[in-house]
Amino acid sequence: MGDAEHIVVRVENRIADVAAAAWDGCANPSRDDGTRIHPYNPFISHAFLKALEDAGCVDPKTGWMPQHLVIEDGSGGLKGAMPCYLKSHSMGEYVFDYAWADAFERAGGRYYPKLQVCVPFTPVTGRRFLAAPGAGSERIEEALLSGAIELVNRIGASSLHVTFSTEEEWRRLGAVGLLQRTDQQFHWLNGGYGSFDDFLGELTARKRKAIRKERREALGEDIAVEWVTGSGLAEAHWDAFYEFYTDTGARKWGSPYLNREFFSRIGETMAGQILLILARRGGRAIAGALNLIGSDTLYGRYWGCVEDHRFLHFELCYYQAIDYAIEAGLGFVEAGAQGPHKLARGYMPKTTYSAHHIADPSLRRAVAQFLDRERSYVDMETRALAEHAPFRREGREGERDS
Repeated sequence: MGDAEHIVVRVENRIADVAAAAWDGCANPSRDDGTRIHPYNPFISHAFLKALEDAGCVDPKTGWMPQHLVIEDGSGGLKGAMPCYLKSHSMGEYVFDYAWADAFERAGGRYYPKLQVCVPFTPVTGRRFLAAPGAGSERIEEALLSGAIELVNRIGASSLHVTFSTEEEWRRLGAVGLLQRTDQQFHWLNGGYGSFDDFLGELTARKRKAIRKERREALGEDIAVEWVTGSGLAEAHWDAFYEFYTDTGARKWGSPYLNREFFSRIGETMAGQILLILARRGGRAIAGALNLIGSDTLYGRYWGCVEDHRFLHFELCYYQAIDYAIEAGLGFVEAGAQGPHKLARGYMPKTTYSAHHIADPSLRRAVAQFLDRERSYVDMETRALAEHAPFRREGREGERDS
């Protein structure tokens, strides 16, 4: 794209109004030979975002008003996209700004609405500036950011939040003045293991013994585990899993974000990218963990149960995920937000990134001071946790690109 070529920035209120192939050509593009330009991320796919909207999980009534930015060239071809939502609250984001909202409103300001660039209810790192590959992609990314800030100004929003971005995006956003925030998750790295025992061989003897004990106890009492994916997924599986999901959601945050229809929709459109790990006792499904499959990563998303069995959560969410990643040749397992207890099970600390544009100068100064301190704390905690890695030898935790 030449510098003088005309582009148009538009706001779409429904992702259904954007052609799926065009969106995915920006979100998860491939070369002519079919190889990936970026690792495939199922959460920024048209199918996943559309399922959220079609099921009504993302809707103005739930406090999530789609305001997707799209960029077209002079002939109407899609050159860039950004998943955006006008928010009337801060729930379902996993980057917490409740204190910012409270402070601003106590001072007489109005924090909501705000503009959120993210995948709803999904604390998974991924690209947020979905520029089509090729010459001019940097210009498209700049136009997406300018368009988002202009949208904030036009609708009178307090702020723009780009959450769970890649580190590269985060650094570029910081360079142009957005406030930078970090947090921490725990991810597992496949060190080229041929089996779970190969992985255990990298751990200290005490950790190996503890994990083996947990796995034995988790699968006692005649509990069997099955992996369900692709054409094997049926509505009966979703019925069982939804019961698990709602039970966990009710205990953790009161009202689950996702409804039953959402799971059917992703089952219809994304079955090949779904791994459902189920535990059965006496033939009855008693627990399950839902994962999505990327080109190099298994993403753990939701867990639930209707019977309590010691260590079953660890087995389904962490150890079975590792088993699957090794068998499928995946490089990483992301087991969701938070959880320092994952460290003892071979999941290492990984920094996550977000960037924030605050319109009000006074609020911006206060938030900037807070984030300076918070980043230092996150960095210190991440380094301290890494020193307590369960690995027998250094270096196996490795590094990964966002």
